[in-house]
Amino acid sequence: MKNDSDKITKKVKKINKIKDQLAQLRAKLKASEDQQTSFSSKPKFKKIKAKTQQSKNENLEARVEKKKAKVQKKKKEKEEKKKQARMIAEKKKAKVQKKKKAKEEKKKQARMIAEKKKAKVQKKKEAKKKEEDLKRTYEEELEEQLTEEEITGFQLEKIDMDRMCNKVCEIIAGYETQGTLQSELWKKLKLSSRDGSRLALKLERMGMITREKILEKERWTYKLIIKKIPISTKSIEGGPCLTCPVVTRCSLDGEISPRTCQWIEDWVMIELKNK
Repeated sequence: MKNDSDKITKKVKKINKIKDQLAQLRAKLKASEDQQTSFSSKPKFKKIKAKTQQSKNENLEARVEKKKAKVQKKKKEKEEKKKQARMIAEKKKAKVQKKKKAKEEKKKQARMIAEKKKAKVQKKKEAKKKEEDLKRTYEEELEEQLTEEEITGFQLEKIDMDRMCNKVCEIIAGYETQGTLQSELWKKLKLSSRDGSRLALKLERMGMITREKILEKERWTYKLIIKKIPISTKSIEGGPCLTCPVVTRCSLDGEISPRTCQWIEDWVMIELKNK
């Protein structure tokens, strides 16, 4: 920009110098004409010379004006080029900004989509966990809290556990393959949920019962089904064989035999009547 200004300044100085020279020529010409007015013998020569000088001056002025116009035109063209260059640069800058903005918007949308997916996955996990928590039973919580030894070695204070286990199995066996809800069984036995649940886990570990998880009244619980009926002594309690004085001589093929024993026959008839 500074070089352009220097060039213009030089050209203007050159033009001014030419103008000064032109003015000096005019002054000399006028002086020459004034001196030659006395020479009447050469009027035509003076006129021709004056016209020639005027023509030269006019040509010089025309050249000066032409150069000036050319300089102005170049200056204008240069400014126009600069203006166009600025416009192109601004367009490029605007294009870059637009691309940058579009890229940022795309990233923002990608983040939003990712966050939505993450929230959806988290929501599903929470829903699944909630569903699993609803399905969890008190027994499952106990199984997590207690060791196998604590379950199999479960004891109720002042209660014969063998008799208690046999009694529970006999009650469950009465329902055969249909089984019974453990909550109903604990009510009959007057046991707390904790004690009843631990007893059910103990019997399952012993292989006496199986537990079937079911949904009862919108709540998950267990149905207890008998697996192995314990040996009961009720069927022989009161039988004559336990107090028989000749039991040592009793055999199927002997003189004294259960087949011909009147005491056994009488006892069976009494049992049938009682039932």
